Amino acid sequence: MSDLSKIERLKLEKMLDMGGGYVLDFSNRTFEEFILESTRLEIYSDKYDFWSGSKANRLRAFWDKEPNYLVGKLTKDLLEYWKTNNLLNGNEVSKPEQDLYEECLKIVDRLNQDVPVEQFEVLQPNVDDKDFNMLSKSIRESIINNEPESALDRLHTFVVKYVRQLCLDHGLQVDKEKPLHSIFGEYVKFLKSNELIDSNMTERILKSSISILDAFNSVRNTQSFAHDNPILNYNESILIFNNVSSSIRFIESVEQKIADTRKQNEIDTNWDDLPF
Repeated sequence: MSDLSKIERLKLEKMLDMGGGYVLDFSNRTFEEFILESTRLEIYSDKYDFWSGSKANRLRAFWDKEPNYLVGKLTKDLLEYWKTNNLLNGNEVSKPEQDLYEECLKIVDRLNQDVPVEQFEVLQPNVDDKDFNMLSKSIRESIINNEPESALDRLHTFVVKYVRQLCLDHGLQVDKEKPLHSIFGEYVKFLKSNELIDSNMTERILKSSISILDAFNSVRNTQSFAHDNPILNYNESILIFNNVSSSIRFIESVEQKIADTRKQNEIDTNWDDLPF
């Protein structure tokens, strides 16, 4: 559960206009859709059926039942919704409203400091696949519940699927029997041969990740729930998660660079084909 103080709750309730059971200008349908998009949780489940079951009471139940990071994420999205609505509708925001908005952003910042794994939101599938999405969701839930050690085997499976898809996207041949570190080695070779790495240090970091992922194979087999094992301790599990999320964050930036270059090349080609 979150540790929102009474003062923080009062500020958020005022900011989100929760008097009379409402939340901002949401209808039941749009409230449900917004929270589902923000948190992937169903606000109209029995879990959040608190007192009258109104939108405001369901949000209060969400605060009571969900951890700090998730409450922080939803609150940040709600504040952005409030700000965008005012901007698009030309509403003038008074100084007291602006001051309260900034106070609520401070609450969000405090809540978000509680997440154990940095940038874990990058643990998203890189291909549209139902099973991959379910895997990703279950890993993020374990992080949000502050139980990273329980998800090490699933994290390993996620990274295997993620790296294999990277190789497939770039036409690299990857045998299904190839272990994780070997697959990642193929991807690093691709980046190097296509001059997508600008520094020797980056190349060395990526190459060191090959041996790190080799060690991850061992963790998965002997220190995770993949088998009947004694589980790796919490702090080392956090270290592994942070290493993986940091690597994927970098890979995503490289992949975006590749996509942007391809798009620009297509635009240049179309201009060259114009008959004048």
